Amino acid sequence: MRRLLLIAAFLAASLPATARTEVEQARQEELRYLLKHDCGSCHGMTLKGGLGKPLGTELLNQRTDLDLVTAILDGMPGTPMPPWRPLLTPEEAHFLVRVLREEAPGR
Repeated sequence: MRRLLLIAAFLAASLPATARTEVEQARQEELRYLLKHDCGSCHGMTLKGGLGKPLGTELLNQRTDLDLVTAILDGMPGTPMPPWRPLLTPEEAHFLVRVLREEAPGR
């Protein structure tokens, strides 16, 4: 029995964060606001670029979800992209990536 529990725990831990926990609706609204205003302050209010790179389909198609989540959480050394890990959970970063992919400029 203990072995089965360990296997189940391992499998649950290996699932993508979005499969383990959904971001609550109220937090989703906050994250969409953050994406528009905080991310938009560098990437442009329409995410078509500014101080930061455009977050359109071209860039998104070149990166995996894990690459994007890592960039959000840990920032991009040598660039103005700050780490958001102190303010966001991995699940929230996955949510932002999903929103970017669904609503990216050029879609």
